[in-house]
Amino acid sequence: MTGHLHRRSVRKAVGYVVHRERLLVFTHNHVPIEAAGVQVPAGTIEPGEAPEEAVVREVLEETGMRTRVVRALGVDRYDVWPAKPEIHERHFFQLELLDDTPPRERWIAGEEHPSDGGAAHTWTCWWAPLENAHVLCAGFGARLGELVLDVSHPR
Repeated sequence: MTGHLHRRSVRKAVGYVVHRERLLVFTHNHVPIEAAGVQVPAGTIEPGEAPEEAVVREVLEETGMRTRVVRALGVDRYDVWPAKPEIHERHFFQLELLDDTPPRERWIAGEEHPSDGGAAHTWTCWWAPLENAHVLCAGFGARLGELVLDVSHPR
């Protein structure tokens, strides 16, 4: 295999939803953890969509959680090769929950009609302690060090 294959550029939005010093994460139910790893909500930024809009939409679609952007955390590039011939321009955001009700500890979510046109997917969502967030796969932890926690105002 050669490292010089053409890779298309894809704009992505990545959401760090933080609640009481825990991070919203998930694993795919029908894909081995060795292949998909532990992830945070993320997805493609649609044409004409602002990254801030995309991340809020993706979190809702992937987890059912209503959120708002707290702050932008920067942009990184991630080469997805060899899984896909893509380079992701990832826009990272810290988000907080909008709902006043306490979040569930663990739940099943998914996409019945994925944007890529593939089969339906389900995953298990849960709240991981921030000190364990290093387990995120595929560069999703790239901006964890930028999180700002306001422990005086837990939601």
